[in-house]
Amino acid sequence: MSTIVSALVPAAEGKLHRNIDWRGAFWVASGVPALVLFSIGGIAGTTGKLAFLIWTVSMIMGFLQSFTYAEIAGLFPNKSGGASIYGATAWLRYSKFIAPLSVWCNWFAWSPVLSLGCSIAAAYILNALAPVPLFTDTSPEVAAYIAANTGASAADAITAVTAAATPAIRNWTLYGHTLGPVSFTFNATFLIGAVLMLIIFSIQHRGILGTANVQKYIGLFVIIPMLIVGVVPIVTGQIDWANFPPLVPLAAAYAPEPGAWNIAGWTLVLGGMFIAAWSTYGFETAICYTSEFKNPGTDTFKAIFYSGLLCMLLFILVPFTFQGVLGLNGMLATPIVDGSGVADALAGMVGGGQLIHSLLVMLMILALVLCIMTAMAGSSRTLYQGSVDGWLPRYLSHINEHGAPTRAMWTDLIFNLAVLAIASADATSFFFILAVSNCGYIIFNFLNLNAGWIHRIDNGHIARPWRAPSWLLGLGAIFAYVNMIFMGAGAKVWNPMALWAGLITAALIIPVFCFRHYIQDKGMFPDHMLADLGMNSSDLAVRKAGILPYLTLIAGIVVMLLANWLFVI
Repeated sequence: MSTIVSALVPAAEGKLHRNIDWRGAFWVASGVPALVLFSIGGIAGTTGKLAFLIWTVSMIMGFLQSFTYAEIAGLFPNKSGGASIYGATAWLRYSKFIAPLSVWCNWFAWSPVLSLGCSIAAAYILNALAPVPLFTDTSPEVAAYIAANTGASAADAITAVTAAATPAIRNWTLYGHTLGPVSFTFNATFLIGAVLMLIIFSIQHRGILGTANVQKYIGLFVIIPMLIVGVVPIVTGQIDWANFPPLVPLAAAYAPEPGAWNIAGWTLVLGGMFIAAWSTYGFETAICYTSEFKNPGTDTFKAIFYSGLLCMLLFILVPFTFQGVLGLNGMLATPIVDGSGVADALAGMVGGGQLIHSLLVMLMILALVLCIMTAMAGSSRTLYQGSVDGWLPRYLSHINEHGAPTRAMWTDLIFNLAVLAIASADATSFFFILAVSNCGYIIFNFLNLNAGWIHRIDNGHIARPWRAPSWLLGLGAIFAYVNMIFMGAGAKVWNPMALWAGLITAALIIPVFCFRHYIQDKGMFPDHMLADLGMNSSDLAVRKAGILPYLTLIAGIVVMLLANWLFVI
C-alpha cells in the first residue's frame, strides 16, 4: 500500500488537504439525521402505522451495511469521494463501464439533497414569515362569508376566506410549466432556496476544515433539539400506544383505512423501505474524506461507526415519537405528507409556548442547512475524485487554495438550481425527484456491497486497517439483493415513471465516461488511479473472481425486474 502523507507535510498544490480527524468527518456527517425531515411525512402517508417500523428496520440495515464500506475505505487512504470511488475499483477488472456507474449513481443520489433540502427549508421559512391562516366553522370570517353568500357551505366558506387571507407571496410565481411527469416553477420557494444554496456554497468554498468547524457548531444546535423532540414526548407521557397497532399496511396510500398483508399492502411497505433507505443509509458519507484525514488508517472506521450510532439513535427515536403523538390521522394531514408542516408538528410535540415553538422551527431549518452542507461536501468530492481517477471530465479535478473542489461544487450548484425549480413546484414533483435520486442510490449500494467480497478475492493480500467480520460482509451482499427488491417494487409507489427515469439517468454515465476515457484520455486510465492498491493497469487483466461478478449483476437485474412485475398496487 502506498505511503500516507503525514498531516504535518503541507499539501501539494491541487491536492485535498489533510486537515481533519474522524471528529471532523463526524460533524460533517452530522447533517444526515436531518434527512428524516425529507420523507417522514411521505413514508407515514404510504405505510401508515408501520411507519416507525419501516424507519427502524431500514436504519438497522444501513448500519450493518456500513461495515463493508468501512473495510473497503481503508484500502484507499489517498482517495476522497466515498464508498462509490472505493467500490468502483473492485469492478474495474470486470468492466470499464460498471465502475463509473457506481460513482455516477452515488453522485446523483446525494446531489439532489441540496435542492430538496433547500425547498423544504424555504417552505419552513415561508410558514414562519407568511403563514397560511387557519379558519374553522366558528371563525367570524367564515360566518360573514356564509351570511353574504346565500347557500354557501361551511367548507366553501373556509376555502374562500383562506384563499383571500393567504399572503400574496405564497401564490407568486415568475414562471411555471409542466415537463413530462413533473412540473417546474420559479416561485418564492425557489428564490429562498436558491439564496440558501448560495450561502452554503460560500461556506464550503473555505475547504473541509472550515466546513467541519462551521458544522460542529450548527450540529450542536441541531442534534440536541432533535433529541429533545424525540425524548420529551416520551417523558411527558404524550405517547399514545394505540397509535401503533394494528401492524398492517394501509389499504391505499394517504387514506386511513387499514389494509392487509397482500400484494398491494406489501408494495406500499416496500415503497416505504425504498424511500427510507435514501435517508438511513446516508451516514456512509462520513468516509468521503479519507484523503483529508490526518490518520486515515484509524479515522475512517471511527468516522462511519460513530456517525452510524448517531443516526441509529435519531432515525429510530424521532419517527417513533412522531407517530406516537400524532397518530395515523395526524400523519396523513396534507402539510405532513408534503413535508411543509413537519417542523411545526415536531415543535408542537415539545410544547412550551410560542417562543419555544418558533425556536424549534428555526432549529429544524438549521438541521436542513446542516444536511445540505453535508451533501455538498460529499457529492462535490465524489465528482472531484471521479475526475481525478478518470471516470468523469477533467475540469472537475480543480482544487482552490483552501483545498475545496470548487469546479465540482459549481457543477453541483448549477445542477441543483435546475432541480430546485422542479422540487419547488408541488409534492408530486418533489417525491419524483427523490425517487429517481434513490434509484441511483440503490444501484450504488448494490454495486458497493458486492465490491466488499470482490476486493477480498482480488485484493485479499493488501493489509486492511480495519477488517469486517466475514459474516457481516456476506450479510451486506444479501442486503444488496434486498435493496434491489425495494427499488423494483417500491419506486412505483412514488411515481409510475420513477424506476425507468432512474435507470435512464443512471445510463447517462455511458456517454460522459466515453468522452473522458476515449476522447480525453485516449483509452488509458491515469497512472495514479490504482496506486493505493499497489497495482498498475496491466494487473487489471487478473480476475480472480472469475464469472461471479457477472452472475451477480445478472441476478440483481432479474431480482429487480421480478419485484417490479410481482408487486403492484
